[in-house]
Amino acid sequence: MLKLYNTLTKGKEIFKPLKKGVVTMYNCGLTVYDYASIGNLRAFTFADVLRRYLEYKGLAVKQVMNFTDVGHMFQDVDIGEDRMEAAARREKKDPWSIAEFYIKAFLEDAQKMGFEEPMARPRATDHISEMMELVQRLIDRGYAYVVNGSVYFDVSKFKDYGKLSGNTIEKLKLGAGGKVEFNPDKRNQFDFALWINDPRHIMNWKSPWCEKGYPGWHIECSAMAMKYLGETIDIHTGGVDNIFPHHENEIAQSEAATGKKFVNYWLHNEHLLVEGQRMGRSLRNIYTLRDIMAKDYDPKVLRFLLLSTHYRQQLNFTFEGLKAAKNAIDRLVNFVRRLTQADGKGCGEEIKLLMNRVQKDFEKAMDDDLNMGHVLAALFDFVRDVNKFMDDNLLGKEEAEEVYKLMMRFDKVLGVIGEVKRRRELPKEAEELIRRREEARMAKDWETADKIREQLKAMGVIIEDTPQGVKWRLEKR
Repeated sequence: MLKLYNTLTKGKEIFKPLKKGVVTMYNCGLTVYDYASIGNLRAFTFADVLRRYLEYKGLAVKQVMNFTDVGHMFQDVDIGEDRMEAAARREKKDPWSIAEFYIKAFLEDAQKMGFEEPMARPRATDHISEMMELVQRLIDRGYAYVVNGSVYFDVSKFKDYGKLSGNTIEKLKLGAGGKVEFNPDKRNQFDFALWINDPRHIMNWKSPWCEKGYPGWHIECSAMAMKYLGETIDIHTGGVDNIFPHHENEIAQSEAATGKKFVNYWLHNEHLLVEGQRMGRSLRNIYTLRDIMAKDYDPKVLRFLLLSTHYRQQLNFTFEGLKAAKNAIDRLVNFVRRLTQADGKGCGEEIKLLMNRVQKDFEKAMDDDLNMGHVLAALFDFVRDVNKFMDDNLLGKEEAEEVYKLMMRFDKVLGVIGEVKRRRELPKEAEELIRRREEARMAKDWETADKIREQLKAMGVIIEDTPQGVKWRLEKR
């Protein structure tokens, strides 16, 4: 049975969806003022692996991942500069163009990273009416108040405030939640903005409370999650930096508006470090997928690195680690390609036992809160053992086909191997060249043998001399 670590309860719990066979999942998406960093991509890789494993277990997943294109302030506070405004000033464009550009860039990244497409990718600016309705609902229920055209949520009215992060009102008053910039309009300085009256903001809408304003960041996700997935959803994911204030405030406003539990399972991935440090523009250590690809790494290599460490552990990104990830993927791809060429005597029960064991170990590790370290250890042990069978010319063609299918099933979760072309027929002229090369080798005519090897390589035929004789494979094209 799948167990997931629930940030809300601070422990692993058996996962049971609200509706049998169906999972509703909301993932906090990108604020589209810049390219996605590899830290962002770690969060999205985690969400993608989770979605894929739920589907592996036979569940239908209704996944929603939003785009934030207004209202997300630097430092995640109510007062300050909107990230979209800052990007517009930086690039001398309007924020709508900024959003379009970086949404397109992210969708390209998502495709290259192999992310499954969600059921919906809502944009905040397309859901302003839903946000206004939710804000009005909170006002009507006595949880929110209007001052000078802005609307604030009264945290003192929500008795469970702090249940996700531990930042209760009492602790916040003692400074546990950090300093809060003084706002004379607030009843309590830890109240948070649902709607902000600001005629100077470059993106604004007319509301029942002011002529020109825009939504607070937190209300956006609640409105979009509930529109597409309902008032109570199964899973909500995000980075640990979202726990407070963003997710804490989502819970407060959503549950205050509906009187129902907002999310059953809160899952959070840890930070990504770069060479042992937090990413930051001042340190010039923020990398994007484009930066990684510019160094001649396939996006699948980054994906492997990002999923290889348990999602609740900090991951230290290094280029040495990226090289190791490339080697690991090469090993998996070469193994799967080799399976398409296997035609040995047959292993019988031994290969069946190995396959049963690796599938059991894979599922046991994934069921344990996606324990990827154990998953990969089991997988590479399996690769080693099956390679030994192939070295000894024992793996039969039909057995290799079953192993291939199993590896592809695992890769439906991991998404790091991809399509490996099946063995194609060897051209007749290549068969003759291989025969002539073997004759040259027998005669110790190494010069002729090397020339024929190069001829074959030019034809796309790669020759390998093994203790069991010459083997060939067609170069991937």
